[in-house]
Amino acid sequence: MSREIIEFVQELERDKGIESETLVEALEDALLAAYKKTPGASRHAVVELDREEGDFRVFSIELPSDIEERLLEEARERVLTELEQAEEETGELSHVLVQDEDLEIDWSDVPEEQVKREDVTPENFGRIAAQTAKQVITQRIREAERQMMYEEYIDRVSEVVTGIVQQAGDRNNVLVDLGKVEALLPRSEQVDGERYEQGSRIKAVITEVRSGTKGPQVIVSRRDPELIKTLFELEVPEIADGLVEIRGVAREPGYRSKIAVESHAQGVDPVGACVGPRGSRVRMVVSELRGEKIDIIPWNPEPARFVAKALSPARVREVYLDDDGKEATVVTPDDQLALAIGKEGMNARLAARLTGWKIDIQSDSEFAQAEAEAAFGGGGEDEEFTGRCAAILSNGKRCPNAALPGSRYCGVAAHQELATREAEAPDAEPIVTESEPELEALADELAPDAEAIGPAVPEPGVEPLESEAPADAAATHGPPATAVADAEGEVDLDITPPKIAPSEEVPAGIPVETVSHDGDEQASAGVAEPEEDSSAA
Repeated sequence: MSREIIEFVQELERDKGIESETLVEALEDALLAAYKKTPGASRHAVVELDREEGDFRVFSIELPSDIEERLLEEARERVLTELEQAEEETGELSHVLVQDEDLEIDWSDVPEEQVKREDVTPENFGRIAAQTAKQVITQRIREAERQMMYEEYIDRVSEVVTGIVQQAGDRNNVLVDLGKVEALLPRSEQVDGERYEQGSRIKAVITEVRSGTKGPQVIVSRRDPELIKTLFELEVPEIADGLVEIRGVAREPGYRSKIAVESHAQGVDPVGACVGPRGSRVRMVVSELRGEKIDIIPWNPEPARFVAKALSPARVREVYLDDDGKEATVVTPDDQLALAIGKEGMNARLAARLTGWKIDIQSDSEFAQAEAEAAFGGGGEDEEFTGRCAAILSNGKRCPNAALPGSRYCGVAAHQELATREAEAPDAEPIVTESEPELEALADELAPDAEAIGPAVPEPGVEPLESEAPADAAATHGPPATAVADAEGEVDLDITPPKIAPSEEVPAGIPVETVSHDGDEQASAGVAEPEEDSSAA
């Protein structure tokens, strides 16, 4: 009979993968417990099994009294230490009575010459061994299978598994059959609005594995963001091959999700790869998630651009970043403000989770009003300035960051230097010198797109006068011409001077006297006008 037990143990080792040595040791412990229940059993004994013949033998152990007392004391201290540790872990007092008969002493260190061994195998020990072997082997097989199952599923945490709903009557707990073990889908890990009908097939993420008396207890979840990543890996070959990587996932289970994707291969569009032809790939993921909407966003190493893309489908006009506090102020058109925030703030909340930045969304009108209030928030030098930072950027706009308590400037190092300069020179204007963006600098160098239509505006300045008349100069740069004429005794400029008739031709060499219109005589003695040459032009 003992030989058959050995063969059965070896067969279990091949079929179940359980080590035969473990089962043999379990048999020896069980037979020792059975021997101690027989009348007249020795206080200390050991059971040994012959691995070749399969015979079980019981040997009694007798030790010197002083060594036995020392070993009992060590065993007693060992048991008490274990009980104290259990009380600290559970927080409950243990009321176990420790008796010497129940203590198991370790005499392996005792020299062989001081140990007295005697064969005390009972006559009917073969029948007892057969009955005990069946119970022990069955129990150890169950324990070994549970341990193997626990080790298998503990390594599969955060893995997506497919199971069949076994029990869905109680909404608080849903049992899912995974094949070898039943998993538990608790109420806290279920998605609002989803119905789990008995017999339906669902996918879930293993979040926790607990070791219990009836085997490992596997906890699965339908709310974990890892579910979306795994579903896209199953549907998108580029993700499975490593060409496209999912950099982040933000999810509101049952309503909306956002994923950030990045391409590691030139010419591969990460968004297009996840969407698929006519949206076939993302449609399969949405179907598995029971209609949950998914936004696919290209990942960008620049935080401002990434934040702007994360707020899609809303359009963003400007993004101001505060690297120290990791805060982003986003300015959107007035008609895009509600879309950027989303229903009950869902779009902004998902964008903040995806990017890791705290996002403050403002419309154009709100941002302009906040700039105006911040610009005129301080009525005077002695009045405390509240609102945003007082520094003015090189583009003429005010810094969007909030001022630190007790200061007019934000926590940026360049702006804090302005506070020191302002203390030294209060009249200095707080302007931050910053390099212009590349596009703005290029726009300043280019010629205007269109020329102005209309009369040209004259340049400021005084043009030289062609006339040297005192009246013209006076009319332009001095007192009125009439006042100048009266002072110098000239005639009235409004009176047209009389025209002088041309003089008749006279022979050459004869002086001609002319009379001016103002009565003064002017003589041109000795001046003779030459005769006009008929050939002169």
